Amino acid sequence: MMQQGGIRKTTSELPVTESSLTYPLVREHIFCGLPESVLAELEEISSPSTYSKDAILFVEGQESRGAFVICNGRVKLSTGSSRGKSFMVRMAEAGEVVGLPGTISGKPYELTAQALEPLQANFIPREAFLQFLRQRGEAAVTVAGILSRIYQATLSEVRYLGLSASTAEKLARFLLDLPAKPIQGNGHIQATLTLTHKEIGEMIGASRETVTRLFASFRHERLVRVLDSTVIIANKAGLEKLLDA
Repeated sequence: MMQQGGIRKTTSELPVTESSLTYPLVREHIFCGLPESVLAELEEISSPSTYSKDAILFVEGQESRGAFVICNGRVKLSTGSSRGKSFMVRMAEAGEVVGLPGTISGKPYELTAQALEPLQANFIPREAFLQFLRQRGEAAVTVAGILSRIYQATLSEVRYLGLSASTAEKLARFLLDLPAKPIQGNGHIQATLTLTHKEIGEMIGASRETVTRLFASFRHERLVRVLDSTVIIANKAGLEKLLDA
């Protein structure tokens, strides 16, 4: 790590101007309710860094070095098979922590974390983090809550594969699980689609071509409409029928 003009830089030569712990989104998602003094202690043991698109934060099976607090950007968390096939377990966004289970347990990272786009994150070394949690019970409770949400998110992903009989059902379940809001006047539901067809395929165990074909089929059946990164569920009952097929 080198200093240039008072701005810390990583080996990727991207400037880091501020700790990600100071961003409102990160505080709201992770550290809501923690005293400023506790946040200051956490910031003392954290190191801000930037990562280019496709950069690897850690690899499945690697010894756990610590956790990463995402400031901005998205991280793909995936697992691979001996045949080289990759399955996306989930996608982490700004305001989330990745690498936390291994950091707490001391076991190797269970997943591979890869930047889907340029991102900034804070790295918290394992031993310093554990010592911090031993001394700050309120922070330990917060981390327990984060681990619980990770567990729930992982269970949701398992549902796509274990409880779905067909790829169409998996995609329908994926769309119905998206955070959405109703559109007044017509009963439709609107959600933001942040993943590409390839990434959705990695999450539901299908090829990009299959996902694209199914989206076209859903549009033809007037179940959904897709406008850029917005997906409108026009027939929620129709999608739900696919889950019972």
